[in-house]
Amino acid sequence: MKHTDFTALAGLGQVASDYDVLVCDIWGVMHNGREPFLDACEALARFRENNGAVVLVSNSPRPSVAIPEQFAAIRVPDNLWDAIVTSGDATIDELSRRAPGPAFKLGPQRDDGLYAGLEMHFSDLADAKFISCTGLFEDDHETPEDYAELLGTARDLNLPMVCANPDVRVKRGDKMIYCGGALAQAYEDMGGKVIYAGKPHPPIYRLSRAWMDEHLGYVPYASRVLAIGDNIHTDLLGAQNEGYDGLFIGDGLDSGNSEQVFDLIREHGISAKYAMNRLAW
Repeated sequence: MKHTDFTALAGLGQVASDYDVLVCDIWGVMHNGREPFLDACEALARFRENNGAVVLVSNSPRPSVAIPEQFAAIRVPDNLWDAIVTSGDATIDELSRRAPGPAFKLGPQRDDGLYAGLEMHFSDLADAKFISCTGLFEDDHETPEDYAELLGTARDLNLPMVCANPDVRVKRGDKMIYCGGALAQAYEDMGGKVIYAGKPHPPIYRLSRAWMDEHLGYVPYASRVLAIGDNIHTDLLGAQNEGYDGLFIGDGLDSGNSEQVFDLIREHGISAKYAMNRLAW
């Protein structure tokens, strides 16, 4: 059932007892890439203490084992989660089926941990069998328009793209930056083929349920899972596809007017049961 109206929450504690598991986004909900949101961190810690498990589900192109180090660098507390599942984890499975390639590596060097242990071979575009995209080479100043020629050549070569991060844009501090999903979207618009593993697509949710089954001993009914996120087309759409209730965090986007964001959600037929400006208990 699609919700066209939203219940505004003053805090997560109002509905926490209705859920056994939180499936929570990271960037835009827990931090902005530069500093943690301490009220959100407290809310996750209190849910874990009093209600159930917290599974962080992120479209980061990095493997989940790399995320705690990233957290530590920006002082995110370490008692907030039971498991972390990333788009990088789900993408590794896709890449392993295509290894050794060769692949054209598209993205910043900091994401190279994705390829650890995969024995991937990399090449220039002309010799590649596919593109592995984690993002833009220089996301602090580049835009998808800077890649029009490269993507056009890849399309002419009929190369599929494996996109490790379906997010289009995120906030880094106060600045919006483009992610791998922006390049994937541009490539699809040109007629290129893209393979996704992160939100809102099923593989990343299958991995999260596999963790629940192994560590909780069961997979909760969808009605007992609350998905929290700030992105309409990844977090909320993914929650809707999985049958989870959604809690929309409105401050993670460069929205200007929160009511405009809610109108956009309604226009796209995407569901969100609850809404808050920022996550808090």
